[in-house]
Amino acid sequence: MKIQNTIETKLSQAFEASLLHVENESHKHSVPPNSETHFKVTMVSPAFVGQMKVKRHQAIYKVLAEELEVDSGVHALAMHLYSPEEWEASGQVAPTSPNCMGGSKADPQIAASGDQNQHGGRS
Repeated sequence: MKIQNTIETKLSQAFEASLLHVENESHKHSVPPNSETHFKVTMVSPAFVGQMKVKRHQAIYKVLAEELEVDSGVHALAMHLYSPEEWEASGQVAPTSPNCMGGSKADPQIAASGDQNQHGGRS
């Protein structure tokens, strides 16, 4: 099963979400094509009512502990977690993620040549 599908399944089983959107944003980063390393989760759930952001994030980390282990392949997880009231107040729009400017994407010559080591730096 793909990592994105696993994340979606685990979160939908753990939370009563009125909205769950998991987006693979790996294409915005210095990783090989078709990677599953960077994800964005937007979720609206009554479970978040009265919870601080850190508690919400901890709940997600607990559910996705296996996927977030060092050797799992997931490098980053952006989370936009709302109570139903907060989602309404936001205009029902999560923030847009910026393109990555780290690694080879920060140096146009390297990005154009594809000359990078596995950490995205110069060879």
